[in-house]
Amino acid sequence: MVLAGFVLAKFILQYILISPEYELQRDEFLHLDQANHVAWGYISVPPVTSWISGIILFLGKSLFWVRFFPALFGALTLVVVWKAIEALKGNMFALVLGATCILFSALLRLNMLYQPNSLDALCWTAFCFILIKYADSENPKWFYIGMAILAVGFLNKYNMVFLVAALFPALLLCRRSIFTDKHFYFSIVLFLLLILPNLLWQYNNNFPVYYHMQQLAKTQLVNVNRWDFLKDQLLFFTGSLFVMAASFYALLFYAPFKKYRFFFYTFCFTLIIFILLKAKSYYAMGLYPVYIAFGAVYLQAILKAGWKRYLQPLAIVIPVLFFIPMYKLMFPNKSPAYIMNHPGAYKKYGLLRWEDGKDHILPQDYADMLGWKELAATIDSVYSLLPADEKTLILCDNYGQAGAINYYTKNKNITANSFNADYVNWFNLDKKYVNLIRVKELQSKDNELKETGPFFHKSYIAGSVTNKFARESGTVVFVFENTKVDINQRIQEEINNAKKYFQSDAAAAEKQ
Repeated sequence: MVLAGFVLAKFILQYILISPEYELQRDEFLHLDQANHVAWGYISVPPVTSWISGIILFLGKSLFWVRFFPALFGALTLVVVWKAIEALKGNMFALVLGATCILFSALLRLNMLYQPNSLDALCWTAFCFILIKYADSENPKWFYIGMAILAVGFLNKYNMVFLVAALFPALLLCRRSIFTDKHFYFSIVLFLLLILPNLLWQYNNNFPVYYHMQQLAKTQLVNVNRWDFLKDQLLFFTGSLFVMAASFYALLFYAPFKKYRFFFYTFCFTLIIFILLKAKSYYAMGLYPVYIAFGAVYLQAILKAGWKRYLQPLAIVIPVLFFIPMYKLMFPNKSPAYIMNHPGAYKKYGLLRWEDGKDHILPQDYADMLGWKELAATIDSVYSLLPADEKTLILCDNYGQAGAINYYTKNKNITANSFNADYVNWFNLDKKYVNLIRVKELQSKDNELKETGPFFHKSYIAGSVTNKFARESGTVVFVFENTKVDINQRIQEEINNAKKYFQSDAAAAEKQ
């Protein structure tokens, strides 16, 4: 009953922490659109997200179901930590402490959006739980279960590779015997078989993951400050830092945890890898939950006798108290106007800093959750007025625009596309297009009428995104009617150029 109460609280919090003023976030639109193009791989992510999106589509793709699955993965992360504490012989105090630390943490922020990150954190936690079970029994069945979880994690987000990269040297330091067990190698074969379809997809598509990583490094990771990365790690579980510290001490010096000592080195090696690669701060968030379990059980041992047992309620209350300021800052539960007029705390904690390394009036995720309905409504109104509307191509600058139009449109005939991200593979050129609706970002709108207009009999600006708080603020909708050229041929040429660019960038990455 206690565990069920924590799970229920988790779901309730995930639904009330977002103000109705905010829409879906740009990445969510891309992931949801993948349900219409199910494959064993994508330029942006591995395939598991598209399978979940297929379920959401089947259920009606309402906001409730979009929010449900990241909340579910967050709730399951809490359940796995609960089970890990039980495996470590934790009592009710340890169980409640661990669950409280997980519930009132930055995982609420991670589980807020429909992205691969929530399942990623769950897979990291579940895999670590399996490592605990193996360390307890050395039963080879845990190899196979662990590798199955690892495969799901890999097929959800390649971030799982970094945990494995850190775990291997940790095992070499503490548990070399694992490398002499034949079942360990058989389980690796199982893992490779499970991920083989995705590896084949990458091979057949010239490994677009290389291109994606190159673009990520050039446009986002280049702005990552390593000191900021380390400071951010302290914010994820601020109210639980004493539990985390207890876990590290216990893993090094507490005799009953000696067999788990490789977890300490795994933690260190993982952070070193992320620091060297200038990773985003949240990439490491899935690393922490299992250490909450170790810390909670150790605190149970040292707070069980005499006056110290009166500190147990205080230990449980501390994460809740630290969550209060987090609630005020870390979630989109304040209006954009309020945040603009009260930027102090947001700026202090770096929440206004975007991936470009600059401060803006809203946190980036919040700005990415505005203006999309307005854009889709503009497209709907323009599309319905065009002659031969079923032969109109809607071409966007980025995947957020295309995905938002496809999600929010009221017209079943509308399908927006882009040369950005996975959309480059999703053009339908069976239609013979005669009209073009061009969605252009504010900074790239200059000369569009002058450059594209001569290829059509009529051209004009139909509208723009007027929400000043939106990241897409100023995005312009151009309309070009009755083409003078073969649009399909031009699109095919651009698709070929985009794919050549992907391949050349991937080849450059491979050489490096």
